[in-house]
Amino acid sequence: MRQSIYNELSGLIAKERIRLEEPMKNHTTFRIGGPAEAFVMPKEAGEIRDIIAWCRKREIPYYIVGNGSNLLVSDRGYRGVIIQIFREMNGIKAEGEVITAQAGALLSAVAGLALANGLAGFEFAAGIPGTLGGACVMNAGAYGGEIRDVVTEVTVLTPAGDIRTFLADQMEFGYRTSMVAKSGGIVLAARIKLHKGDPDAIRARMEELREKRVGRQPLEYPSAGSTFKRPEGYFAGKLIEDAGLRGFTVGKAQVSEKHCGFVVNKGGATAADVSELMRRVSAKVEETFGVRLEPEVKRLGEF
Repeated sequence: MRQSIYNELSGLIAKERIRLEEPMKNHTTFRIGGPAEAFVMPKEAGEIRDIIAWCRKREIPYYIVGNGSNLLVSDRGYRGVIIQIFREMNGIKAEGEVITAQAGALLSAVAGLALANGLAGFEFAAGIPGTLGGACVMNAGAYGGEIRDVVTEVTVLTPAGDIRTFLADQMEFGYRTSMVAKSGGIVLAARIKLHKGDPDAIRARMEELREKRVGRQPLEYPSAGSTFKRPEGYFAGKLIEDAGLRGFTVGKAQVSEKHCGFVVNKGGATAADVSELMRRVSAKVEETFGVRLEPEVKRLGEF
């Protein structure tokens, strides 16, 4: 079966961009996850479309990932095809006050290009550990800024296989969601409109936010960022802390002692550890405060 998959996929994408039984712990910021049956790295929209069509025809599951910054993959891995839109689709260019970038571009790289061109407005995203594609899907944000504040249009591969460009007001951006998240489309690229600013002021703001992250977030350990969505009227981290769960541990997974909104991999944590920890934290918070925490981290595979 594996060789058959490899042979057929190699007719759609270069062999050097296909890996079989690829450990997903190498492709998630949690540094957790068993092997993907097939792991492919397309370079352009046509390859993505062909791979998806191939998967659908053969009824093989597939999943799109960026740099795996919001993802928990099962210890058993993923029986299907992982389509990574990251290093092979990460082009960025600046023209005037507009930055155009492919979906695989890291937000930190976009912020770096903005700084190099004296463009302000993207500083909030400089420390978010994700790609532009994922950020558009979930309307990523931090420190008072969100992607919907700066994106003017998004190019999407629709579930029907069409490539369409949507204006920002068509994207239905909301808290950690968008039209693409609801429809199942795939972000290919986006245009970002910024404004001219003083490079020194831009750099200072980025450094200020970096220092805040270092001081408040457990960046010294692998994690998937904020583990739970913010419940309306509350802060997830505060609820978890007030429930007495700071430092709570299951196996090698721990509620961060620095910021209770993060679950961290203390070294050798399994997906089962993290999943059970999340379950217990959610149950305790609901029991204590009557508030249900919804995971922000996506789970992939069998748990």
